[in-house]
Amino acid sequence: MKAITNLNEPSLVRALAHPLRAQILGVLQERRASPRELAEEFDAPLGNVSYHVRRLADLKLIRLVKKTPRRGAIEHHYEATSMAQISDRAWGEAPTIVKKAMVASALEEIGRSVTEGAAVGGFDRPDAHLTRTRLLLDERGFRELADALTALMERADRIGEQSEQRLKRADHEGERRASLVMMLFDGAPSFEDVPGGRSSGASGRSSAGAGKRRRAAKTG
Repeated sequence: MKAITNLNEPSLVRALAHPLRAQILGVLQERRASPRELAEEFDAPLGNVSYHVRRLADLKLIRLVKKTPRRGAIEHHYEATSMAQISDRAWGEAPTIVKKAMVASALEEIGRSVTEGAAVGGFDRPDAHLTRTRLLLDERGFRELADALTALMERADRIGEQSEQRLKRADHEGERRASLVMMLFDGAPSFEDVPGGRSSGASGRSSAGAGKRRRAAKTG
């Protein structure tokens, strides 16, 4: 699966400028699915989903991989042909409408993944992790933190690859699906930043978990 490196390509702009298309593409980058399955997952009309799936297929961003007979009809299953591994430069040059649609799609998928995980006890482990940290950063600090998160993501990928190799040797005994979400973004001004507001400190952290050593949960 090739990586998406230029979000200014006209086909990508047309595809990702619509929130539902961005959502569909995000799911099909993770797994195969049919329009019916996608419509149920998004709680959206099947006709709308089918239309956007056809548009993505026309743009060659997804492809048909399987046909399954279902109640006298044929169900079509698709998968993405491109993986959204986007460089900083490509993201910086992308049209605002594409950025907004992709962020909205990602946040919705993250929310769904976290909610589903919490419902089945995904945060019950003593080493599960959930934190929100507010920081005051200058430009250098923001870049340094962004680099640190990139390094962590690369290490997470290596850990995942090593785990997959061990699981194959063990015939997948002990396999578990984990989710890891990382975000770094400019926050909205707090009450303390408003003239006349009361200051209670430069940074803060809210967290939840059962143990001292906590590992944050990958969306997927």
